[in-house]
Amino acid sequence: MKTVNDRPRNLQQEIGKLTSFSFPEQEASLNLARTHALISREFNLLFKEHGISDPQYNALHIVAAAGRDGVLSETIGSRMVTHDPDTTRLIDQLEKADLVRRNRSTEDRRCVFVSITPPGRRLLLRVKKKVHDLHRRQLGHLGRKQLEQLSCLLFRVRHP
Repeated sequence: MKTVNDRPRNLQQEIGKLTSFSFPEQEASLNLARTHALISREFNLLFKEHGISDPQYNALHIVAAAGRDGVLSETIGSRMVTHDPDTTRLIDQLEKADLVRRNRSTEDRRCVFVSITPPGRRLLLRVKKKVHDLHRRQLGHLGRKQLEQLSCLLFRVRHP
């Protein structure tokens, strides 16, 4: 029977790697990948229960935050947490599900604004608390100071 002391203390033990990592950057990178896989798997399941994907939730959240007038469709892609190369397809899917609508600008027909629909707003309200609860369940044990340190370090990884 396993005890608390049997828990892995590092990635090497967790994945059963018999030799050390070649260099610390490799271990850190693989730790990030493993952590991302664990966190995103739970979010993907949550969003799937509500008939959307993680990128669709992110886009819907961006559109809702833009307010009543909506947001330019090209702006959605730049604000996404994770890069999605086909924002147009993403918006198409949300529009087909009646979660957003497109409105062409009367001043410049090339500009398309995307706004949230009432069903889209209701979906966000249903999912938002579950998303917050999942964030807290996954990371709340770290405490505020450690979370701030983690966020700072991750930002520095992206912006050397």
